[in-house]
Amino acid sequence: MELNSSRRHLVGRPPTIDRDRVLDLAEGILLKAGTGALTLDAVAKAAGISKGGVQSRFGTKDELIGAMIERWSREYDAQLNAIVGPDPQAEEAVRGHVEATMGMDAGGRTRAAGLMAALIESSHHRAECRAWYAERFGALDPRSKQGQRARMALLATEGAFILRTFGLMEFSDDEWSGVRDGLRALLDGKI
Repeated sequence: MELNSSRRHLVGRPPTIDRDRVLDLAEGILLKAGTGALTLDAVAKAAGISKGGVQSRFGTKDELIGAMIERWSREYDAQLNAIVGPDPQAEEAVRGHVEATMGMDAGGRTRAAGLMAALIESSHHRAECRAWYAERFGALDPRSKQGQRARMALLATEGAFILRTFGLMEFSDDEWSGVRDGLRALLDGKI
């Protein structure tokens, strides 16, 4: 801060930009109006800050999307850790993924759908997503029955999630519980 000697008052620094608030607003734009509407100008306007302020905090639109994905990933990792603990075995991580994904509320599904839509515009972020899946599937032994079941459960979980999230298939609460029970039975070797 500077002291203005003629007026003897403090001239304030630029306001601190609340990263999570800006990310929330960016997600809101993405979910409400789609990826085309997600611009640095739109985010700045929604946040009541300058476009330069958004750029100084996040850089480009791609980096803003990356920050949203990174935050979602941290939240997912924390949820998975709460379900299966730190450093689970590969098959147990799939079990946690099934529980986290199948237990996601409508708001979480909407948020995930928006982030998936944003991935379409960014080959860099798609590459990160492919690496995430490669790590998950690569840790599962396709030669063992347990590894095969875990791979099928992971594929089925992702497919069911996408069908439901994008409104391609409607599930009642009972049907969704049945899908979850079926995935659990698959992982347990009961089907």
